[in-house]
Amino acid sequence: MNWINQPWPWYIAGPIIGLIVPTLLLIGNKTFGISSSLRHTCAACFPSNIKFFKYEWKKEVWNLFFVGGIALGGLLTMLLIPNTGNIEVHPDLANDLTKYGITDYSGLVPSQLFNWESLFSLRGIILIVAGGFLVGFGSRYAGGCTSGHAISGIANLQWPSLVATCCFMVGGIVMSNFILPVLLNL
Repeated sequence: MNWINQPWPWYIAGPIIGLIVPTLLLIGNKTFGISSSLRHTCAACFPSNIKFFKYEWKKEVWNLFFVGGIALGGLLTMLLIPNTGNIEVHPDLANDLTKYGITDYSGLVPSQLFNWESLFSLRGIILIVAGGFLVGFGSRYAGGCTSGHAISGIANLQWPSLVATCCFMVGGIVMSNFILPVLLNL
């Protein structure tokens, strides 16, 4: 069990993730992505006359099982392999975060930022609610999420996926270096 509790090196995890793309293409001519599962769920659960949801969603039901497997895997991991220590944070990042009062790394996310009390603060509404909305909106506006574009789209040599991935990277750099420090001071 020790090997599964440790982070896997990039040279093992990367090829495993990378091999998902050709495997899906060879087995069923399917592309890898997560954000489209929300569209499939809405089309299945709320059939209406909305053009965006009028398509053969049953042909994409495999994607719903895939996302369900991710959720089930996360749940089983949480229940069967408990977190035995704090999340390791680089000392330079820990020093930077201490300036904003973030010191608790006992969970997957800092409890000073992500808790019920924070949710009802201005900072929490911006980080959790507005941030979640922007991620969801952005993934639909870009025609897919980071996993779909960066892993599958670039592997298929799709120009829009390269552009979207570059925009994701620039957005992440701007957010983490310029916008997040302002939000953490709220």
